[in-house]
Amino acid sequence: MKRREFFGKLAVKSAGLAVMGATAGCAGTRNSDAGLRVAPGASAKRGAVLNGIDVLVKQDFAPLRGLRLGLITNHTGHDRERRATIDLLKNAGVQLTALFGPEHGIRGQFDEKIGDSVDQQTGLPVHSLYGERRSPAPEQLRGLDALAFDIQDIGCRFYTYPSTMGLCLEAAAKAKLKFFVFDRINPINGVALEGPVPPDKFSFTAFYRVPLRHGMTVGELAQMWNAEKALGADLTIIRAEGWRREMWFDETGLPWTNQSPNMRSLPAATLYPGLGLHETPLSVGRGTDKPFEMIGAPYIDDVRVAAELDGAALPGVRCVPVRFTPTYSTFKDKPCGGMAFVITDRNRLDAVDLGITIALVLQRLYPNDFALSKVNTLLQHKLTMDVILAGRTLGEIKNAWNAELREFKQRRQPFLLYG
Repeated sequence: MKRREFFGKLAVKSAGLAVMGATAGCAGTRNSDAGLRVAPGASAKRGAVLNGIDVLVKQDFAPLRGLRLGLITNHTGHDRERRATIDLLKNAGVQLTALFGPEHGIRGQFDEKIGDSVDQQTGLPVHSLYGERRSPAPEQLRGLDALAFDIQDIGCRFYTYPSTMGLCLEAAAKAKLKFFVFDRINPINGVALEGPVPPDKFSFTAFYRVPLRHGMTVGELAQMWNAEKALGADLTIIRAEGWRREMWFDETGLPWTNQSPNMRSLPAATLYPGLGLHETPLSVGRGTDKPFEMIGAPYIDDVRVAAELDGAALPGVRCVPVRFTPTYSTFKDKPCGGMAFVITDRNRLDAVDLGITIALVLQRLYPNDFALSKVNTLLQHKLTMDVILAGRTLGEIKNAWNAELREFKQRRQPFLLYG
């Protein structure tokens, strides 16, 4: 049978995606559409876990009474009952005076830069922190006594919400305002660490000197930033309750909310520290129904790359050859070959190892097409880029990270809030 006829008979189309399943490993044959479903094995263990906002509700918002408050939040700022933090504060009589919105806006609706506005539901001014400026202007802080941060992060260094928090913490310190973090759990657990630590050089996607997967909560990151940069901020962390570091999001009983338009599932968040590295040079599934669970490009031979990744024998993940056509973002409307990734054991999977292995394979097979230099936009680690260019092994690359990770474990220890 001709290859094209084979695709036509087995394709399962969804939002421009043609998925072909595979047996265990990154097999080069396609025989089912099971490849994009989450593998079993991660049962939800319901627990009485409370995020910071839930704890504040129990406290009747006592720490905020008498303060004129500016709130940095978005659609993920809600309690266990999905009641928005904005509404909870307003209804409790807290003097909520202004709102500040990060990337994607306070309602999580945008996938591009945004300007200042007025929140239609409350009438409060909304100051954009993902437009012309990334931190509050001094005039936007006048008349406030405190800033508060309530946004769900995903535990990856280049996800920008903690960067926004860090810049706001600096602004609060300069303006002599109190700063509250309504802490939230790390959805991909607080134990696993993955990838290199960047040099001490600021960028919005490498704001903190932490690995790509850092295993910290936003409250812990705030404490680290305040101490290591000697900001002297009047910082209060409203701690989560009932969370243990080894717990994943689906073991907490908390409701899932897509953290951004394309961060739609816990498997996507788990894969993101590795696959997200390829947002610029490759399609990462934006414009399909499985963003951040696949990669592709028009020049990729999906079966060949599947065989290469299969040979890497990476634990905890199954690779499925796919053909898809993104409806927007990188390679919009262009048919792509690529790979979808199914997590088979999330506690063994190292997503950054996967991302680096993809780079090694594509650099070797398609050196004239694969824009390796663009990976460093989010990786922020020149030594790793040099080793990839030299065609070295994943093991050799990871050896270059060992000292950095040991140093990071020691650095973060004083700021950890949860056992």
